[in-house]
Amino acid sequence: MELYTGLQKLTIKNSGLRSIQPRAFAKNPHLRYINLSSNRLTTLSWQLFQTLSLRELRLEQNFFNCSCDIRWMQLWQEQGEARLNSQNLYCINADGSQLPLFRMNISQCDLPEISVSHVNLTVREGDNAVITCNGSGSPLPDVDWIVTGLQSINTHQTNLNWTNVHAINLTLVNVTSEDNGFTLTCIAENVVGMSNASVALTVYYPPRVVSLEEPELRLEHCIEFVVRGNPPPTLHWLHNGQPLRESKIIHVEYYQEGEISEGCLLFNKPTHYNNGNYTLIAKNPLGTANQTINGHFLKEPFPESTDNFILFDEVSPTPPITVTHKPEEDTFGVSIAVGLAAFACVLLVVLFIMINKYGRRSKFGMKGPVAVISGEEDSASPLHHINHGITTPSSLDAGPDTVVIGMTRIPVIENPQYFRQGHNCHKPDTYVQHIKRRDIVLKRELGEGAFGKVFLAECYNLSPTKDKMLVAVKALKDPTLAARKDFQREAELLTNLQHEHIVKFYGVCGDGDPLIMVFEYMKHGDLNKFLRAHGPDAMILVDGQPRQAKGELGLSQMLHIASQIASGMVYLASQHFVHRDLATRNCLVGANLLVKIGDFGMSRDVYSTDYYRVVQA
Repeated sequence: MELYTGLQKLTIKNSGLRSIQPRAFAKNPHLRYINLSSNRLTTLSWQLFQTLSLRELRLEQNFFNCSCDIRWMQLWQEQGEARLNSQNLYCINADGSQLPLFRMNISQCDLPEISVSHVNLTVREGDNAVITCNGSGSPLPDVDWIVTGLQSINTHQTNLNWTNVHAINLTLVNVTSEDNGFTLTCIAENVVGMSNASVALTVYYPPRVVSLEEPELRLEHCIEFVVRGNPPPTLHWLHNGQPLRESKIIHVEYYQEGEISEGCLLFNKPTHYNNGNYTLIAKNPLGTANQTINGHFLKEPFPESTDNFILFDEVSPTPPITVTHKPEEDTFGVSIAVGLAAFACVLLVVLFIMINKYGRRSKFGMKGPVAVISGEEDSASPLHHINHGITTPSSLDAGPDTVVIGMTRIPVIENPQYFRQGHNCHKPDTYVQHIKRRDIVLKRELGEGAFGKVFLAECYNLSPTKDKMLVAVKALKDPTLAARKDFQREAELLTNLQHEHIVKFYGVCGDGDPLIMVFEYMKHGDLNKFLRAHGPDAMILVDGQPRQAKGELGLSQMLHIASQIASGMVYLASQHFVHRDLATRNCLVGANLLVKIGDFGMSRDVYSTDYYRVVQA
């Protein structure tokens, strides 16, 4: 049977089967139906089926001996287990007569009884403990402790002082905090069946600061911490050795409380006054633990300097010198200073006028007139409207510094962002808009993925021209720290991506759970489903009958879709951003065949079945 690990139904009838080994089905955990009727079985052990979840076990027309070995069948028949109560089962007495199984009467043949010395065991870390388990009954049961996964050192000692009681002691040595909450299980087995009893282990130990991280910028600055202890410790914070009081600027947010406390010390727009050492103190009745990290948020705007001062203890003593100031010399010096200042101001004004008048004629060292897209060099945009690769007569004459769009020759403007050093999509002045939860009204569910669910919703107070508007919201279902980091990272990224072919990101709702992202609503959903619905094989149901769908996309519409996606990717490239997962499932379709790129990290598992693995023969 070892070769059939996925077997669910087994039938062995009229085979003359006489016996089955006790562990015959140990490798077949999925068995739900077994039919062993019409064979020559004289006995059968319950241990064959102890690891199975049987729905039905058929045992009719076998030659079972009336003995304690089949007492378990009688109990199962009484309890309705595996539908034995619906079968006419018989056993053969010593005199050869046939007896209905439910009338079999065997003395001193019952399930074992079990008892333990503790129902709940509470110890301190490092202590030793002894627990006793007693199993009694006839036949005398075998007794043992199940301690798989227990970290503490343990030994078993059997004691058979009584003829009808089997006792076994479990000794725990140097108990560790890793076993807090562990359930110790004692079992007693005989030919009739098994009984068990459990002991809940509670381990008290002093607090430990598992981790304390330096400040990290998320939606707010966060000092992340993880503390363990039992009883659960109380936490206090010090700033430069002084008690830290919570306020609107600084407060603690817990992601998990109890034996393991996990969370963040949050800072809302901290300044240089918040720089310094932050100490976390954890305390419970068994001890105290603390750890300190240095938090640096901003440099001091006017740091004190002693470079321009002379230390008096370094100057040799000299006699005091008396200086008499003449009023005429002071007046002359002031006049010279005022004149120089006036001359500098006039010079700056002249330079400013010349730059504004002539400076725009040559940008980035290019000759000829240049169309200025923006007054700020930092905001030059890439060209989004292309000619789909169609060559026109005018494009053949275009110079090396021009791009032909339609029939118009336009000078090339180099993107200054490619000349920046250390460019990053996460700009230091990124501000993610926060939306109040009460302004979001959910209407219906649009889909679900590994990150959580997507809903259609109405959002109030989002637009200055509209009282409310339809939006799509992502609700994060996983509240772990890693998921929150991904959520905050994507929110900051999307805030900086502004383009007509990038899905518009409105903001987040972070007051409470679940965390929510708010996007513009694209009425036709993702491009993958849209293309399938408008393909040549798409079918729709009309009055329950399949009919060919209308609206198959033409070549020009396909090119229009592709050009929009390409435009969005050009913009992402100009921002030094690599999408890494561009696919139709990650593009959304709105009204009038408007296509935008979306999904920048949190919802990539929605179409996980679209990926295939090639296995070499």
